[in-house]
Amino acid sequence: MFIDSVTITVESGKGGDGMVHMHREKYRPRGGPDGGDGGKGGSVILQVVPTLNTLNKFHHNEVFTAENGKNGGPSNQSGKSAPDLIIPVPPGTIVYDEESAQLLGDLVKPGQTLVVAKGGRGGRGNQHFASSRNQMPLTAERGEPGEVKTLRLELKLIADVGLIGMPNAGKSSFLAATTNAKPKIADYPFTTLEPNLGVVELDQENSLVLADIPGLIEGAHQGVGLGYDFLRHIQRTRVLIHILDGLSPDPYDDYLTINQELQLFDERLGRLPQIVVFNKMDLPDAAAAFEGLRKKFAQEGKELLPISAVAQTNLKTVLWRAHEALKEAPIEEVEPELPVYRAEEDPRGFTIEKEDDLWVVRGKIIERAAAMTFWDQPGSVRRFQRLMTSLGVEKALREAGIQEGDTVSIGDYELEWQD
Repeated sequence: MFIDSVTITVESGKGGDGMVHMHREKYRPRGGPDGGDGGKGGSVILQVVPTLNTLNKFHHNEVFTAENGKNGGPSNQSGKSAPDLIIPVPPGTIVYDEESAQLLGDLVKPGQTLVVAKGGRGGRGNQHFASSRNQMPLTAERGEPGEVKTLRLELKLIADVGLIGMPNAGKSSFLAATTNAKPKIADYPFTTLEPNLGVVELDQENSLVLADIPGLIEGAHQGVGLGYDFLRHIQRTRVLIHILDGLSPDPYDDYLTINQELQLFDERLGRLPQIVVFNKMDLPDAAAAFEGLRKKFAQEGKELLPISAVAQTNLKTVLWRAHEALKEAPIEEVEPELPVYRAEEDPRGFTIEKEDDLWVVRGKIIERAAAMTFWDQPGSVRRFQRLMTSLGVEKALREAGIQEGDTVSIGDYELEWQD
């Protein structure tokens, strides 16, 4: 199991602004407020697409931004909500918040979704601020800002196809010839000391993930040699390519030994579809032995395909056979990782710091409220001042020693303090 990792930035859309508008109609000079609400901003959503198996596309696009909602209109017309931005990811994608290292989700099932940045709600139009005391309000809300997050995506790259066979059968050479993987290759047993993974691009739409599993020996299911540690790595593959060594004294006996080890370790492995290939056909001794072995397999209703990993002969045929077998193989459920619990930050909380001549107020609700305030509308400003009082920000600033004319910074806005 290999873990690929990328870091991306996602930004959801801002909500549309609410509108200040009074109804205009002949003979009705005071028609009342009818400013519409802003539309919701688009959310950013990750969705599992089972045909994907790598995070390669994220290396070319690392910033994803959803659209903003439309502003409200007159006659109580609400602005249009923006569509959500759907980002396809492969099964096995684990999502972390890069800043807090918090696990946000483990995406394993086809079609599973995770909202990673929620779109801002639309601001309310002045129709919502009418009261018996203020029947013509000149107050509306700006749309809520979108969320900006930096995410780390980690992929537990589960191999579609496992390469099995005796030591030195040519599994690593097969992987190197068909993918960009660079496994260690040498002429002695157990060259491969850990599974190697490679991605095969069959065409623009189809790909396979291959795992080169270390060679097995008789008794591997009991932990003999390196076998037990590595048999586990093919338990989640769905198709096997069984590579026979063309220079082995008895390739058929090798075939039976490998399958016995698979069956003894896990019965499911013994039932997986196998594409059986005879390697090293570029060598005269192997080419001479092939026909007799092919007939022996044919008598048992099995096809034996000739290949040469070194000469790259017939490899595409084998890969497409594996691809066809993979389409028919069932997809098993994968258990997601359990999220780590962390106490959530109080959204009403805030901090006050003095930075030179500037009072800096930070807090989730107070910063959001500042961003949603129309500062040129007296009604909106009074509403923000009431929120400052209810949250305790005003009292805290006074206790900290703020003076008339001092500057207060809240989010992207700087305000002058007046008693």
